[in-house]
Amino acid sequence: MIRIGDQDYALSDPLVIAALIGAATILLVLVLLIIAVRRSGRSELMVQNVATQVLNLGQNVQTLGQGQEQLFGGLRSVSDAQTTGQSQVMQQMETRLAEMRQQVSDRLAENSMKSARALSDMQVGMKETLHGSSEKTTKSLTELQERLATIDRAQTNIEKLSGDVLSLQDILSNKQTRGAFGEIQLNDIVSKALPSDSYSFQTTLSNGTRADCLIDLPNPPGPIVIDAKFPLEAYEALVAAETRDDQARALKALGAAVRVHIKKIAESYLIEGETADGALMFLPSEAVYAELHARLPEVVRDGFAARVWIVSPTTCMATLNTMRAILKDARMREQAGAIRKALKQLHRDVEIIGEKAGKLETHLRQAGDDVSGVLTAATRAGKRADRLDNFDFEELAPEDETPLPLSRPDPT
Repeated sequence: MIRIGDQDYALSDPLVIAALIGAATILLVLVLLIIAVRRSGRSELMVQNVATQVLNLGQNVQTLGQGQEQLFGGLRSVSDAQTTGQSQVMQQMETRLAEMRQQVSDRLAENSMKSARALSDMQVGMKETLHGSSEKTTKSLTELQERLATIDRAQTNIEKLSGDVLSLQDILSNKQTRGAFGEIQLNDIVSKALPSDSYSFQTTLSNGTRADCLIDLPNPPGPIVIDAKFPLEAYEALVAAETRDDQARALKALGAAVRVHIKKIAESYLIEGETADGALMFLPSEAVYAELHARLPEVVRDGFAARVWIVSPTTCMATLNTMRAILKDARMREQAGAIRKALKQLHRDVEIIGEKAGKLETHLRQAGDDVSGVLTAATRAGKRADRLDNFDFEELAPEDETPLPLSRPDPT
């Protein structure tokens, strides 16, 4: 800061910087002139020139001083205007700050009220939510208990089923019990598909062999045998095989086992004149049946050649339904004579009904005539009663005195 009189000027002010630079320039010129004069002190002309330049320099300095005074006046005016503007700005800022304080205060009060209401609503909502959550939790726990009870029952059933599976494994592991299992399944299928008088189980044939099931079909084809077989060991070996060689050996063993059963059925149950020219081999497993048809079709063709047809539970049911249709048709043919006799009797009964209807028509016609005569007699009796009621005996005119017949006239 530079203080001149009662006015302070800042060194960063451009005008002050310009004045200082000008003064420094003038001073530098004077110094250079003095040095030049001293060096050329013998030259009067130069001294005069220097004096003239100094005089001019003094005039310039004076002019510069006047400019500085004008500059100081302008700076003072600018400072006063700046002071006035700062005062006005300060007043406006204070007014604006007061307004902002009031607005902030109002908004704070409004936000406080909103926060209080929101907090109250939140408390109510939290209370309702907690109540609902409590009810839902209670309901969920109840449902969970019910599901746990269901799971316990299911676990019990699973344990029971596991026991049944183990029992089934025990059954299938023994050849005799496995055969009984197939026979029971066959009995169940046959008993559901056919009438009870059209089949028999464990029937002994003339060659001494015992058939698991004998279907009594009419000739042709005649009684047909169904024998249950279950090559479980060979099939399990095929399922357990991991390499191609093991699978090939297991397939070969399965085919050999089935061929043995086919040969035994063909030799034991195809009896000429007693059974049909073919038999059924029942496999109680759809998996074994599918494996044979998918990977061992030559074994199935061998069965066809030996007149032994391999059936599964599904195809056996379809075959038995076909047999049921054959039995129904045969029984209808057997009953055809009885049906014709019944139709003749029905025709005679219809003729008798016609004769009776004709006689009834005659009797009804005669009854109609009798009713007509009765009505005529009643009319005459009414007229006579009216005349007798008036006591006009002299005026009574003779009328037809023909008496009505009391007996029914002969229709002939």
